[in-house]
Amino acid sequence: MPSTPGTGTPGTGKSLMSRMLAEKTGLQWLDVSELAIKNGCLDDYDEVYQCSILDEDKLLDGMEDLMCQGGKIVDYHGAEFFPERWFDIVFVLRTDNTILYDRLKERGYFGKKLEDNIDCEIFQTILEEARSSYREEIVHELVSNTLDQVTENVNKICQWLEQWKMDNQDT
Repeated sequence: MPSTPGTGTPGTGKSLMSRMLAEKTGLQWLDVSELAIKNGCLDDYDEVYQCSILDEDKLLDGMEDLMCQGGKIVDYHGAEFFPERWFDIVFVLRTDNTILYDRLKERGYFGKKLEDNIDCEIFQTILEEARSSYREEIVHELVSNTLDQVTENVNKICQWLEQWKMDNQDT
């Protein structure tokens, strides 16, 4: 089975889409933030952004065996540090800045953390990182402003999975 990351700026709906996709397909949803906590992959604390700093190497080492099995949905705000061989397709969720601003404010984001995440979306930082880290033909941008769009995105991904299964029957 293929594996895919759901990536995008915080607040774009990655976790909701990943959960819905896992329920619909049976693929295993890997919430990278939870894995990092569970496996002790967090280092120092960043006072400016009010979050722990991820030890990427330790996380990748811990995920290697899981990812080699295939059939994973990897939920994280960035994907550029994951090995390209782990993914068959990459989905980057995008959200209108005014909607994203409200979502992040509701989560308690403020100051530099709020501003930088909005800037990240404005400048398509996550999308550009994905495009520079993976083959361009496997990176797909999905609009995620409403629940209907999230549902449409899940359906599109399910169609892609069905096509992937047909194309890879003999491998």
